[in-house]
Amino acid sequence: MKIMAVDYGDSRTGVALSDIGANLASPYTVIKEKYQPRLIEKLCEIALKEEVGKIVVGIPRNMDGSYGFRSDACTEFGNSLGEKSKLPVFFQDERLTTVMAHNVLSANGVSAKKRKENIDAVSAVMILQSFLDKNNHQ
Repeated sequence: MKIMAVDYGDSRTGVALSDIGANLASPYTVIKEKYQPRLIEKLCEIALKEEVGKIVVGIPRNMDGSYGFRSDACTEFGNSLGEKSKLPVFFQDERLTTVMAHNVLSANGVSAKKRKENIDAVSAVMILQSFLDKNNHQ
């Protein structure tokens, strides 16, 4: 079963998918959409097309582990996505994923313009891979 991860953002949302065995995460796309109902619709279309069985939404936590206002927005978004898609939604800590994604792209010589275009999808990969690693080793 494939799993889809979402790095939800106000203007750009990164999407990653796992392989069918749910072992390896890969970048899928970045959706540029500010209107949440339309974004959820696009994500549901991807989930249906790719035959996704679960969705993972990244939750930004503060460095001390506490939740802030952005965490609440991501949780509400994930719950709405779950209702609309009829798929189970899980939440994964996404602390530092954007920084790590930026470092990976930078280390691989990706230009600043290309980094901006792809950073959210790479962040979604990191969210999904941490979820897969955590759940495949329990």
